[in-house]
Formats: sequence, C-alpha cells, structure tokens
Amino acid sequence: MALTGLLIDSHDCNHFIAVLPYTWKPMALDAPLAFERKEGKLPGTRILTLNGPLTLRNLFELQAEFRTDPQPKLSILDLSGVPYMDSAGMGLIINHYVHCQNAGTKMIAAGVSPRVHELFKMTKVDSIIPQTATVEAAEASS
Repeated sequence: MALTGLLIDSHDCNHFIAVLPYTWKPMALDAPLAFERKEGKLPGTRILTLNGPLTLRNLFELQAEFRTDPQPKLSILDLSGVPYMDSAGMGLIINHYVHCQNAGTKMIAAGVSPRVHELFKMTKVDSIIPQTATVEAAEASS
C-alpha cells in the first residue's frame, strides 16, 4: 500500500508526514480454523467438523481438503464450531455445494450457529443449502 504524504512546511519539501485514511485499520488476526474429517455411520458419508472462524485468512487448507478425494454420496459440514464467516468463507461453502451438486453428492450444513444462520438468511443461502440442527439429523436425512 502506498502512503501519501503531506508537507509539514511549504518551504521544507523534504519532510513528509505519512497520512492514513481514517478508515484504515490493520486486519485483525482471526483465530485459526481447524477441521476434522471422519466417516459417517453409513457408507459413503463424509463429515467435516469445522472449528473456528471461516474467513479469507484461514480457508485455504479447507479449500484444498474439499478438492482432494472423490466426493462421497453424502457430505456433511458440521458448522457448529464456526462462530462467524466472511464473504470468502460463504463463497467457499457455496462453491463446495455446487461442486457436490455437479458430482451427484448431497451436501448438508449441520449445526449452523445463529450468527452464521443470519448470514445464510440475509444472502438467501438458507433456501439453497439444506441445513439440520445436528450431524445426527443430517445422517438420518439421507
């Protein structure tokens, strides 16, 4: 980011003050995102349990995980440990949903926190991605 300067004294052009816009703040460091992959009770079921915020700063490992193996018959994202997500995190979830649809896989978001559910409602994602209260309910719905 280039900084602009202001002259302190119109006669002394070698002295500049760095001026940052009033909206500038350093990007807060998010807590790390951890995830665990496990097999479900039924064959062909994969459960990814996420813990931590899902943001641009920490989603790349999860993105790589989504791309690794062939898609199972049922992909459950346990979001009960995700307190919030930004637009990049939402985009990753939607991208995974579309990828699952194209592969003939059913994807369900389980345990969505109230804050993330509000984001889903505001963006109308709640009308597209199936959701259940728990992982057990997601497994039972298949």
